[in-house]
Amino acid sequence: MNVDELVRDALRDQADGQQPAPAGFADRVLAVRRRRRGRRIASAAAAAAAVIAVAVAVPVLDSGKEDVRPSGGVEQNGITAHPDQSPPRDMIVAGRVALAAYFTRATVEQSADRAVSQRTYWLLNPRTKKYVKDERWSYVAVAPGTTTAAVLERDLPVPRIGLLDLASGQVKRWIPVDRPVAGVEFSSDGRKLVATTYSENPDRRVKIEGSEGWDAPFGQSDRTGFHVIDVASGSSSWAGVEIGGGAHNPDVFINSRQDFAFTRDGRLVWSGMPTEPGEKFYDFTGKEVPGPAPDRYLDWSVDARVSPDGQFVAGPFAGQKWKTSSFVLDARTGKQREVRGQQLLAWADGNSLVAWDIGPDGNEYHQRLVLVTIGGEKTTPLSDFRSPKDNTKGRWEPVFAER
Repeated sequence: MNVDELVRDALRDQADGQQPAPAGFADRVLAVRRRRRGRRIASAAAAAAAVIAVAVAVPVLDSGKEDVRPSGGVEQNGITAHPDQSPPRDMIVAGRVALAAYFTRATVEQSADRAVSQRTYWLLNPRTKKYVKDERWSYVAVAPGTTTAAVLERDLPVPRIGLLDLASGQVKRWIPVDRPVAGVEFSSDGRKLVATTYSENPDRRVKIEGSEGWDAPFGQSDRTGFHVIDVASGSSSWAGVEIGGGAHNPDVFINSRQDFAFTRDGRLVWSGMPTEPGEKFYDFTGKEVPGPAPDRYLDWSVDARVSPDGQFVAGPFAGQKWKTSSFVLDARTGKQREVRGQQLLAWADGNSLVAWDIGPDGNEYHQRLVLVTIGGEKTTPLSDFRSPKDNTKGRWEPVFAER
């Protein structure tokens, strides 16, 4: 039984007794992450000039020598691309994953010295295969199968998690939690949720000294722990996790938003950190434990994580063989290989990934979604380029889910 069947069965039993909603990754790219990635990208200098074929070509998940442009909106060999759309209006698919949603950010001032970074989501409707704006949610995680999403209301942290039917746009069930949450993610099989608990909004922003700008509070977090939730029943357990490295390692800290996620096998949760050791693993009681292979090579700032066959782990920016490229690590040995792509986002199959990459102008913010392959030199465009201006309406961020 998959996650959609579990949710449907549970919803039939419980939906009638629920009260209606009242009114009202991880801002994953926080200050430290932006600075670190900015330094990596800046060191790469200008992008390599690329020859972009304008003729319609059939995209394939293997190596090649040229950048090819697939037929937009037509699924071919497991790919549906819209290289003329940014933000996308129609469904984008690459192999095993779909672009299940995307969001933009805006800084909303609340007082003279306080603001919040607020997300606005566009969710994929599985019936119409269109992206639909939905301003109700502060945070969205899409389940495998792309028909159900876990949603959090505005004014984080919140005391309940909604299970949203993406076709109807209706919340079919609310899961209450006894400690407020501000981030949520499904396990790879969709049967469990890990919800990160905070005592304050992790997306809060403070004035940058000497300027009119806003930024996340550096090295400060109100994270308290995590819930592990059974999706079908709604039952959950909570574990507290201490912030930082304690008296023996006072320089260890986490970002204001540093959410938990499941390991590939769903038996542990893990969290990254911008200082050494880089990540920590926990059992469901909150006890720190050694990380399993291949998860021990995870980089918290890289969204793609572990390949579906467990053979590879997506790594950080490389910029060696190509101006914009990334590392892929062997899950057993940690040996690095270089692939095209500025930032690895999701695995299309065991050998190919969806990535952000730049165009011939070399602007590090002028990116489009592309498909890249281990051992190949070709990139297949999946979307048009997003705005080269940082923090504008055009700066959309993707949310991928297994389909």
